[in-house]
Amino acid sequence: MSKRTERLDSEFRKEIAAILSGPVKDREPGLTGLVSVTEADVAPDLKTAKIYISVYTTSPEEKRRQFEIIKGYAGFVRHELARVMRVRTVPELTFLPDDSFEYGSKMDELFAKLNKDDQ
Repeated sequence: MSKRTERLDSEFRKEIAAILSGPVKDREPGLTGLVSVTEADVAPDLKTAKIYISVYTTSPEEKRRQFEIIKGYAGFVRHELARVMRVRTVPELTFLPDDSFEYGSKMDELFAKLNKDDQ
């Protein structure tokens, strides 16, 4: 990955996180969970970008609902990005769930159980 691509990914991740926690939360009272932008994968031609989102809520159903709300705001987020980013083209955004935190927690539990069983 080139330095430019890494820099763009980082900048997009930071700006999208700010937009989700600011203007989107202000417009959408149903968005109550903690939202984290874990990764941005911007195509080199700036046509598309995959944005990986973690949503922390009390239940899996609520997590799905919150994620659908975020997906519905993809066009708004893109519009807001066009206002703050200094790029000729703002990519089409695709929001994808990032379940790596849950996977990591599950693995920690399994390792703890294995360790407890050994003792």
